Amino acid sequence: MKDPHTQVEVNGQPTLQAVLDNVYKQYAESNPQSLDAYNRSCEVMPGANTRTTIHASPFPLTIERGESASLFDVDGHEYLDFLGEFSAGIYGHSSPVIKKAVVDALEKGWNFGTKNMYEDQLARALVRRFSNSMDLIRFCNSGTEANTMALGAAINITGKKKILVFANGYHGSTILFMNGSPKHSMNVPYDFVVAPYNDIAGTDSLVEALPPDSLAAILVEPMQVSGGCIPGTDEFLRHLREVATREKALLIFDEIMTSRLDFGGLQVTLGIKPDMTTIGKWAGGGMSFGAFGARREIMEWFDPRRAKLAHAGTFNNDIITMAAGVAGGALLTQERLAELNALGSNLMAAIAKTIQAALSKTQPPKMFVTGRGSLFAIRFSGPESAILRELFYHHLLANGIFIASRGFLALTLENTQAHCTRLLRAVEEFIAKYGSALI
Repeated sequence: MKDPHTQVEVNGQPTLQAVLDNVYKQYAESNPQSLDAYNRSCEVMPGANTRTTIHASPFPLTIERGESASLFDVDGHEYLDFLGEFSAGIYGHSSPVIKKAVVDALEKGWNFGTKNMYEDQLARALVRRFSNSMDLIRFCNSGTEANTMALGAAINITGKKKILVFANGYHGSTILFMNGSPKHSMNVPYDFVVAPYNDIAGTDSLVEALPPDSLAAILVEPMQVSGGCIPGTDEFLRHLREVATREKALLIFDEIMTSRLDFGGLQVTLGIKPDMTTIGKWAGGGMSFGAFGARREIMEWFDPRRAKLAHAGTFNNDIITMAAGVAGGALLTQERLAELNALGSNLMAAIAKTIQAALSKTQPPKMFVTGRGSLFAIRFSGPESAILRELFYHHLLANGIFIASRGFLALTLENTQAHCTRLLRAVEEFIAKYGSALI
């Protein structure tokens, strides 16, 4: 029930909150089947949800099917997808190559309980791709697992306990340091030291205050994707390499998402060699997948013949994921990735130019874009940023365009220049409609 004291108008004009309330009302009226699906799910799932990040206000859409770059909801609406399953779905929703690989694998049976013919193929392909920092690789089921295993390895190999991480970083559902995170944390109980991202002096002061010879690892995203697509500066990331070497700690690059920004990950673009690298679901064909790799002397700790570190997992080598990963990886050539990231870079630049041309007066506008290549975010600042973000999300939905409610976009191989032009037009319309609130 709405607070009767909520202000609805200022100088005869509706407040942004009043506008948003009306947008929510129209959304509910336009999506009765999604609303019904949401209400029914609330009976058996907390908030109708089993994945926090996909919640949206007042309720999320329920998707019935996907094809190429399109999503179709239970109310019959079609959406142009610019979210790409939060970067994991880089192949789109119906790649015939991946579909054939999965069907062929299923026809041979599943749940073998031992090695299968696909896992060696996938391992070889990924070690070749990430040869900058990987001699050997191991598979798991998610980026969260990959980062957890990498940290556990660092603690055991170095014999130290401290883990340097960065504010606003996200390394999985149990390793997150996001601004505005819930008060109650479910983080793994490692001895984390949280430093400011892109701040050399601030990071150095924390490292210098640590007990001597106590730093086991530095875990960092070369771009904080979930934290707003904030690229790490070359200077900052290179400095972390120097700090890790000096402190005899392992530098772990979390490239769960950024590994798709270059053929060998963003580390290749930057010219930095981490000690360990973690990668995510796109490398498993968009299925449930994660992996971690490093130079031989690190990864040999996981060699079962030596019995140093155990790493089990029923679906680490799931035949469906292995087959999809082999097939999908063959699609992501260096040339194709370069094309995709150029498409994203050009779109991001066009959006930034549009914002500046329409809104830049004497101070920075309250709408801006950050990111790199095919991963970026359209963001808002100021006291009404949360309302503006919601209005933007619903404006795009009303125009048949699907992104994350927080403003994150991840292009897929199915996105085209025509799609980008359509998104840019929708951004222009949003600025024209809400421009006075964005200055």
